[in-house]
Amino acid sequence: MATDTVVAEDAGGAGAETAEELRRLFLLDEDVVFLNHGSFGATPRPVFEAYQAWQREMERQPVAFLQRRSDDLLDAARAELGRFLNAAGDDLVFVPNATTGLNVFARSLRLEAGDEVLTTDHEYGALNLTWEHVCAKVGARYVHQPIPLPVTTPEALADAFWEGVTPRTRVVFLSHITSPTALTFPVAEICRRAREAGILSVVDGAHVPGQRPLDLAADGADVYAGNCHKWLCAPKGSAFLHVRPEHHEYVEATTVSWGWGEGGLRFGSEVPRSRFVRRNQWQGTRDLAAFLAVPNAIAFQEEHRWEAVRARCQALARQARERIGALTGLPPISPDGPIGATDDPWFAQMVAVPIPPVDAATVHRRLYDEFQVEVPLTGHDGQQMVRVSVQGYNTAADIDRLLEGLAALLPRC
Repeated sequence: MATDTVVAEDAGGAGAETAEELRRLFLLDEDVVFLNHGSFGATPRPVFEAYQAWQREMERQPVAFLQRRSDDLLDAARAELGRFLNAAGDDLVFVPNATTGLNVFARSLRLEAGDEVLTTDHEYGALNLTWEHVCAKVGARYVHQPIPLPVTTPEALADAFWEGVTPRTRVVFLSHITSPTALTFPVAEICRRAREAGILSVVDGAHVPGQRPLDLAADGADVYAGNCHKWLCAPKGSAFLHVRPEHHEYVEATTVSWGWGEGGLRFGSEVPRSRFVRRNQWQGTRDLAAFLAVPNAIAFQEEHRWEAVRARCQALARQARERIGALTGLPPISPDGPIGATDDPWFAQMVAVPIPPVDAATVHRRLYDEFQVEVPLTGHDGQQMVRVSVQGYNTAADIDRLLEGLAALLPRC
């Protein structure tokens, strides 16, 4: 089908590159329709091979690798990630996942009794638990501002969120792309308002890198954490925490280790690094291969013209939304139109579509057991949804299989 084709113009002039051809570059089970890239992602074979090559290199001479080479290797990988994100490499550190990165910052804050952290009611459960824990320790409040569905305009969303700001608001925390509803929130506008009000802005960008172009300088968040192992297709356990320089001094780390000292990193490195980087770059003996393979994931997507791949995936996600809506008769949770001054809509490669009330666990299990479809069921404010992730390896036939399963199971469950 035409919608399954991407024109690829690599150095060898390979010509048209179909979703089927991209699928062969991934290690996914060929018998499973994988529409859940948003949960854990999938790594293409060339990137996975680079990841394994780093592991082999470490095992060949582990002392030299970890003691004498790792700092410079990580510096180079952070610099390349910074280029991709339009951020300084010295303002980034690698972490295993976005949740870990946001824990680093949340636990570093010195909140006081009565302070408020304002969030939305669309946030990822693990981060809700993080902020509830941090706030409860000092008597601060974690405040959920409702964002009703369907959303209408980004300006209206920003206004609705900002209604929750009070004189006690110390931090605003929200997702760039939400996990349960897959909506893109207007973080640049909210971060702008927060900066003007003297409020810290913290953004969970777990689903953004690789799914949408990301410009950390333009978005303006004080703190931004994103996963590389989701839509960027890097190996599992690779993510980043970005912190603006004015906050570096007080940001701690999950482990107090050699980087806590003042004299560089572990073994007297002469390369100057911020305290933020020093504290977080060395966290004891750990496998650094996933971090070091992030530049390979960036190169893979650039080589395969991922901007065109994303556009095709977005079109397929739109088709999935329309077809599921036609099946259920339920309206969508957002307009299919621009989110701002650009042509970006409310959703990109991942879209959440309402479904009737069902036994979600049973539908999820039977979609996999009977139709070999891997897709999550989510929900918001009592409305159940199916969250469809479309990656470069997905085809219209994958959406056909999903619709076949939903048509069979929704009336029965």
